[in-house]
Amino acid sequence: MGDPRIHPIDSLINAASLQHDAWLKQASASKTLGDAVTEYKKRYKRYPPPGFDDWYRYATERSSLVIDDFDNLMDDLRPFWAIPPAEIRKRTRDAFVDPWNEVAQLTIRSGKAEIGPDVKPTHRWMLDGVIAMMKNYVEKIPDMDLGFNINDEPRIAISYTDFQHLLKESAPTEPLKAMVVNEFSKDRSAGWTYSDPGDPNNLPPSIKPFEDRSFTNTYHTYGSIACPPTSSARRSHAWDTRTLCTTCLAPHSDPSGLFLANWTLSASPCHQPDLAHLHGFYLSPAAFKPSKVLYPVFSQSKADGYADIRYPSPWNYMDKAVYAPSDNASDPTYDPPFAEKKKTLFWRGATSEGLSRYGEWRGMARQRFVHLANNA
Repeated sequence: MGDPRIHPIDSLINAASLQHDAWLKQASASKTLGDAVTEYKKRYKRYPPPGFDDWYRYATERSSLVIDDFDNLMDDLRPFWAIPPAEIRKRTRDAFVDPWNEVAQLTIRSGKAEIGPDVKPTHRWMLDGVIAMMKNYVEKIPDMDLGFNINDEPRIAISYTDFQHLLKESAPTEPLKAMVVNEFSKDRSAGWTYSDPGDPNNLPPSIKPFEDRSFTNTYHTYGSIACPPTSSARRSHAWDTRTLCTTCLAPHSDPSGLFLANWTLSASPCHQPDLAHLHGFYLSPAAFKPSKVLYPVFSQSKADGYADIRYPSPWNYMDKAVYAPSDNASDPTYDPPFAEKKKTLFWRGATSEGLSRYGEWRGMARQRFVHLANNA
C-alpha cells in the first residue's frame, strides 16, 4: 500500500509524468544520423531501410520528438516479414480489388500518389488525407500499392497460434552484416501489375477475403482469438452482466482497485471476458468486415489484438473536426472562459461506437457513462 497521506490520483499522475519523461528521452536519444543508425540496429536487429538518411533529415528539420522509437511500427510490420514479398503484393491486390471489401487503393508510381478506382465518394477524403500527409516526401517512396481500410473498425484478427508462428518465422536468420541493402529493388512497378501482360483488360476475378460480421457480437470469434489459450478471455465464454468483474479490473488497476493505473493493459481483452458485453465494437459493430488471414491493410486505429497496420489519422490533415470559437459572446460558436461555464455535463454527438438492434446499447461505453453519472 502507498502512503495514506497521498491521494492515489496524485501518485498516478506522478508515475505517469516520470514514465512520459523516460519515454521521451529514449525516443530521441540520437543526436546525429550515425547515432540513429546505430540505435536502430541495436533496437531492431536490422539495418534501417533505404532512404533513412532522407527521413532523418526530414524529421530533424521539423524538430520531431521521435527519432529512435519505432516500436509501434515494428510491432505492426513484424509478422509480414514471414511472408514472401510476392505474396504480400498479391494479398494487397486481393484486399482492394473488389469495392465490397471496403479497402481503398492508393498507388505510388514515379514519386506520385494517386487514388485507385472504386473508392466510395463518402470516404474519398480519407485517401485525400493520406496524399496530403505524403506530399512533402512522396517522391522518396518507391513504387507500390497500398490498401486502406475505409471503416472505423479494424479488419485483421490472427489467432494466437498463427501469430506466434508468424513471429517465429519473421525473426532474422542471417548475420546483420549480410542484410545490408541501401536501395530499393529495381523495376518495382512490374511487380504490382495485376493484369495479363498479353491482355491488359483481362483482370483477375474479384476476391472477397473478408466476411461481414456487422451487428453481431464478435468478442469470441475475432476480438479475443489473439489471446493465449490459457487467458480468461479464451476460457470464459459467459459472464453475469449484473455484477462487476473485479478480477477483470485488477490487473490494470492501482492497489486500491479504485483507479486505472495501466491504460495500455486496460485495452487488452485477454484478462477481461466481460468486455464481450461492455463495448459497442464487441457487442454490435456498425461496419465490420474482418479476416483471419494476414492481409496488409492500413487502418487509422485498431483494438488490442488486431494485426492491422496503423497510420496517422487523415482527420488531422483534412480539418474534419475544426475548433474555431468566436470571440463574440452573442455568437452561437462563442466559448466562454472556463470559470464562466455552467456546472452542467451532457453528452453531445453521435453514438458511433456500435449499432444497437436488440438492446445492445445498454453495454456501450458512452451510454454506461451517462447512466453512471446520472445515478452516482
